[in-house]
Amino acid sequence: MHIPDGFLDTKTWIGMGGISAVFIGTAIRKVNKKITEKHIPLLGVTAAFVFAAQMFNFPVGGGTSGHFMGATLIAVLLGPWASVLIMTTVLTVQCLIFQDGGLTALGANIFNMGIVGGFFGYYINTLLQLFIHGKKGIFVGGFTASWCTIVLSSVCCAIELGISGTMPFKIVIPAMAGIHAIIGIGEGFITVATLSLLIKVRPDLLNLQKI
Repeated sequence: MHIPDGFLDTKTWIGMGGISAVFIGTAIRKVNKKITEKHIPLLGVTAAFVFAAQMFNFPVGGGTSGHFMGATLIAVLLGPWASVLIMTTVLTVQCLIFQDGGLTALGANIFNMGIVGGFFGYYINTLLQLFIHGKKGIFVGGFTASWCTIVLSSVCCAIELGISGTMPFKIVIPAMAGIHAIIGIGEGFITVATLSLLIKVRPDLLNLQKI
């Protein structure tokens, strides 16, 4: 889902960069106001975990592979604004050091995976837990939110490619949504497995104030 350089036209990558910049600036202000001593180590550990997890790809068939995105997991633990900051950090390092995603497309990649992934993941999970309580709600909410955000993020990516004229909408949207519907299953299982482990060893982390 990382868009390389040259795949977005000028108006699209500048526009997406501007939108992402506004969200990042707002996230910095909000996190600075709400962050506590308990949040600080978790921010670093979560960023390191997501960065490392994204380095491992799993096959989904047809020569295609997927990898963990992590925005929903971060949002469940720390809230959507923290998710924006951590995903921005991870995606920027991947772009600048590992050339995973283009520099001109960085704003679009942050929007698709950090902003859409974090906010939709957080609110889908929160909504489901209003109806499904306890551990079951945590697992169902985490899996469903993870799957939905992978598909939604891929659709946003497809729309940006379509607007840029890289590929027709009727081809790129079904293709991206279809393959990421499969990748989303892996995302959901990884999120649930991580939450299950945290419930056993550090249940207090699931009750932190969201930022």
